[in-house]
Amino acid sequence: MFPDLKGKRVLITGSSQGIGLATARLFARAGAKVGLHGRKAPANIDETIASMRADGGDAAFFAADLATSEACQQLVDEFVAKFGGIDVLINNAGGLVGRKPLPEIDDTFYDAVMDANIRSVVMTTKFALPHLAAAAKASGQTSAVISTGSIAGHTGGGPGAGLYGAAKAFLHNVHKNWVDFHTKDGVRFNIVSPGTVDTAFHADKTQDVRDRISNGIPMGRFGTAEEMAPAFLFFASHLASGYITGQVLDINGGQYKH
Repeated sequence: MFPDLKGKRVLITGSSQGIGLATARLFARAGAKVGLHGRKAPANIDETIASMRADGGDAAFFAADLATSEACQQLVDEFVAKFGGIDVLINNAGGLVGRKPLPEIDDTFYDAVMDANIRSVVMTTKFALPHLAAAAKASGQTSAVISTGSIAGHTGGGPGAGLYGAAKAFLHNVHKNWVDFHTKDGVRFNIVSPGTVDTAFHADKTQDVRDRISNGIPMGRFGTAEEMAPAFLFFASHLASGYITGQVLDINGGQYKH
């Protein structure tokens, strides 16, 4: 699909399941060296890595809780020690944490949502940036930072998800600043913004709720993780998107239009 991704070193946070894992598998098929990440290793991680290697790529798993800046730096350092640098950083770690309406939000919940969805992205990108710049200089091609946004970053989020939606809007916006000040380093910054995707994120919803949501999507269904993954490869490829930066690509079956 994107031949220039062969041999590229790709760190994907939050890639033990869902969109992150589907994306990691697709990068492996393109011949990339992929860093899988989660707070702890899944039970089947050895099988996953073996299948990715069989597909023509390479892979390793790194455990870290990115709610702390120290862990963000540790993850980057361990990935670089393994693969020798970073060509592509995908900030996919994050999550709803929980649903709380405004009157129920306390400091603990606020910090948990912001650490998971903002600190993890800002600090991992900070520590990866020198390696991304070095890779761009060495290759003569741009490096890439791709963060996972959300339809909630446009719409504000569903019931009790206001902080989550605001955190995703933060990511949509902070990339604009990074474009202005770090394009000179040879790094591009783009967002993949999924709509309602059939992953563990929505596992708490009843079939009735899922049906109501699906009825509000012009394509009539939830998306799949596999339908999100190619967008990350597109933004990672210098050949495909070397002159694209500062963009938000919405993948939502027509659920949100702008």
